[in-house]
Amino acid sequence: MEARYAVYYAPPAHSDLWRLGCHWLGRDPERDEALEQPPVPGRARSRIEALTASPRAYGFHATLKPPFRLRAEARTADLHEALRILARSQRAFALPPLRVARLGGFLALTPAVDSERLGQFADAWVTGLDALRCPPEEDELRRRRAAGLTARQDALLSRWGYPYVFDEFRFHLTLTERLGTDEGVALQDWLTAWFTPALSQTLSVEEVSLYVQGSPGQAFRLMRRYPLGICTVPDSTPPSSM
Repeated sequence: MEARYAVYYAPPAHSDLWRLGCHWLGRDPERDEALEQPPVPGRARSRIEALTASPRAYGFHATLKPPFRLRAEARTADLHEALRILARSQRAFALPPLRVARLGGFLALTPAVDSERLGQFADAWVTGLDALRCPPEEDELRRRRAAGLTARQDALLSRWGYPYVFDEFRFHLTLTERLGTDEGVALQDWLTAWFTPALSQTLSVEEVSLYVQGSPGQAFRLMRRYPLGICTVPDSTPPSSM
């Protein structure tokens, strides 16, 4: 099967957020190397490895354009060129403050305030690269639908290959697998403390990253970062409580 590609927000390589996120998951997807995970009081190392397995394989990130395969007539060079052009057309902006929150049963870093700009930014990558996307195979559609989708999510899956785009989009950097309530509460507190050095800092969205999965079962790796072409300006979206 062909490689899969995805366009993600990855924190800057020099940032505390990137460093802490990669160490928590146990892998640096840019260097494609394993990292030692931090010890968590009361939990075996094997448990931490297990509850971070899926996010570790995908690499620390927030999804913009979900994983897809290229159309038969498209080349990787076409994707790189499209990414370069689209990135140059985008304006950088301030990333809202993040917090560790429970999202659909798993823990993730999510915006502490609503940001219309984040949604608009993600929409641009979903639509702007879609001409290169190969429609998902039937087994992937069945797997998505087996999880239980609303009518709206099913329509998005059929049209865009993923059910959680546009009005269903929620910006997040996944930290765990699905957890039980008690374990989730305890880890949420611990992870909030772990990420405190990063959460107190201001970050801007100034680039996007192309991740690639060479073949099924392989981990995604960060192939290339693309700087946005318009200088950073403050996010003009009025904040509101989530």
